[in-house]
Amino acid sequence: MFDNLSDRLQGVFSNLRGKGRLTEADIDAAMRDIRMALLEADVNFKVVKTFVANAKLRCLTADVLDSLTPAQNVIKVVLDELTRLLGESDAKLVLSNRMPNVIMLVGLQGSGKTTAASKLAYLLKQKGHSPVLVACDVYRPAAADQLETLGGEIGVKVYRGDGKDPVAIASEGVRFAIDNLRDVVIVDTAGRLHVDEEMMQEAQAIKSAVTPDAILMVVDAMTGQDAVNVASAFAEKVDFDGVIMSKMDGDARGGGALSLKQVTGKPIMFISAGEKPDSLEEFHPDRMAKRILGMGDVVSFVEQAAKLKAEEVEAQTAERMAKAQLNLNDFLEMKKQVKKMGGVGKLLSALPGGDKAMASGQVDESALDRMEAIIFSMTEQERQKPELLNGSRRARIARGAGVSVQDVNMLMKQFNETKKMMRKMMPVVEGGGKGKKGKKGRRARLGIPGMGGMSMADLKKIQDMMDK
Repeated sequence: MFDNLSDRLQGVFSNLRGKGRLTEADIDAAMRDIRMALLEADVNFKVVKTFVANAKLRCLTADVLDSLTPAQNVIKVVLDELTRLLGESDAKLVLSNRMPNVIMLVGLQGSGKTTAASKLAYLLKQKGHSPVLVACDVYRPAAADQLETLGGEIGVKVYRGDGKDPVAIASEGVRFAIDNLRDVVIVDTAGRLHVDEEMMQEAQAIKSAVTPDAILMVVDAMTGQDAVNVASAFAEKVDFDGVIMSKMDGDARGGGALSLKQVTGKPIMFISAGEKPDSLEEFHPDRMAKRILGMGDVVSFVEQAAKLKAEEVEAQTAERMAKAQLNLNDFLEMKKQVKKMGGVGKLLSALPGGDKAMASGQVDESALDRMEAIIFSMTEQERQKPELLNGSRRARIARGAGVSVQDVNMLMKQFNETKKMMRKMMPVVEGGGKGKKGKKGRRARLGIPGMGGMSMADLKKIQDMMDK
């Protein structure tokens, strides 16, 4: 979403890096470029004015002007101001001891509110809660059906009531949660195509009926400054606690997201980029600011890796890998983990400069799909014993997968290189019971390629230390 803004800002910093010492004129020129970049990104002009004034004032200090690396100091100033603009510190959804906790979602029609409700339910379920979704949108055709379908996909119960009175449905939904020992109620309210008095009165009535612990507004990031205006109207009438910014994977300029906190005073708590249930993430202003400035987001990458592989692989598979006895089924599973984490592109974008690699076409996202097709065209014996793949077998596999023999050869080259890499890695052997080395009771722990033999559990420990 912030690609254009990111490119503009990195261009400003690139110009500064060529200067050994910065003058006030240099900073003035940089601030003018930054002002234009923010305005073109549809950031509120008042927010831009304050941002540039604060950044310029800090850049004109002696510490920046007289430093050995003045460009780096300017980048640090812009990073700090951008982080402050986005919210400075994390705003978390805190659940109380009340049973059940009630979370009410509001927003305009088309903002992605119903989808956000199911994603939030999925996120809370992953954290050990037992949520229930309440369908209070009785106006939009098939809104309750949509919510029930989404709830079914993630294994979360949906309460629909009589489908007529949204206030009564909300109250009954809370009672349903109490009777069925559910600790979180997520109320999906109706939206409108515009903010009107009727809409606000209904939201206030539901709020009075269920006394929510938190009210979250779902804002479509694609709507730019209109998103800020709508949020301001809701803040006056309903007084929500935080924002779920949806459709962050769109190609809009993103100024609404940058302006929201400063204009409304309400923090962004979650962002959503994608259609999958697990695409809702907690919002971290500092990480987003780094992404915008092209610094990557390695911390989020580590968290995602740890989440997907929190437990060690099974002992038998780990032992094969540790001994460099990978078969093609193991290789396929490793690639599937990459796909689950959002694909090569998402992983690469978490690294500094990764977004530019994506933009230049250096990443082939379709490679994983081709690899799956090739392996699925093999017999089980061929997957278990790749050394059987002679020329005639490879030609047959290529025809079955709809690829060239060269593609099959490339896959086998990657597979063999992975085996060599695994052979170089020193597996860590953990004691787990009786018996000698190599026997049952002890298990090899798989290290992550390029991470010095560290496991996903090790990464999680590192992340925990970083959070302290």
